[in-house]
Amino acid sequence: MLQAVKELLRARGIEEVAPLSLTDCRVVRPYLLERAGIADGTVFLFAVPYYTHACDDPEKNISAYCVSADYHRFFAALFDEVLPLLRSTFPDFRFAGFTDHSPIIEGEAAARAGLGFLGCNHLFLTKKYSSFVFLGEIVTDAKVYAEKKEIAYCPNCGACRAACPVSLATECCLSALSQQKKPLSENEQKILKAHNVAFGCDICQEACPVTIAAKKAGTLYTNIRFFIDSALPRLTVNCVEEMSDEEFAARAYSWRGRAVILRNLRLLEDSQ
Repeated sequence: MLQAVKELLRARGIEEVAPLSLTDCRVVRPYLLERAGIADGTVFLFAVPYYTHACDDPEKNISAYCVSADYHRFFAALFDEVLPLLRSTFPDFRFAGFTDHSPIIEGEAAARAGLGFLGCNHLFLTKKYSSFVFLGEIVTDAKVYAEKKEIAYCPNCGACRAACPVSLATECCLSALSQQKKPLSENEQKILKAHNVAFGCDICQEACPVTIAAKKAGTLYTNIRFFIDSALPRLTVNCVEEMSDEEFAARAYSWRGRAVILRNLRLLEDSQ
């Protein structure tokens, strides 16, 4: 079964896949497993690379994870394709797919499965793609052999902390600041303008030696067309205002609403 899962995902540009027993995962939303009719079994964890060459655009003013269309749409299409194939191949077992809103703590489980390690910037990293991955999992009630590994951590070099323009020690990082709905203080406005931030932040990821090495080696970049073809690295007021509701809903930042994005963009454009 593991080989079948790997082949299905590899055919869709996903190379990093590893199994972990469900009993070795920290379950935080058991009701999701109950809905799927799964009480025990195996979790096939995988890392989806999303960084495109568009993310290197010097005019980029949004986080790399928002440059392409909403990743939830990628996963929805992926599971719509893969899960029926698994169910037909292994009719005696149940299968369910998750990302983000998951029954388990994804980063911790991925580290236990050996896919990568946890960084001191609170992100999950792989050697090949650094932290520019989305985690997903296929859960089944089939029991597949899976070796539980010790959770690995980054060497704590401090590069991310040194680069952070706000403070990794606080909850209000630059990314959170850009998503804030309440009015921005004068100082908060200065911070956004100083770093040309319309939504999100990648500074700690970009400063990480793992990212630098992956970019130099060329492994950082995804070959998945969903992310490449939908890339839009720079937003403007006109661009966002002219998006139809459907077009706006297809972007990863849409959950926060146009008002927040437009406020930040007007702030940036007024300062130019």
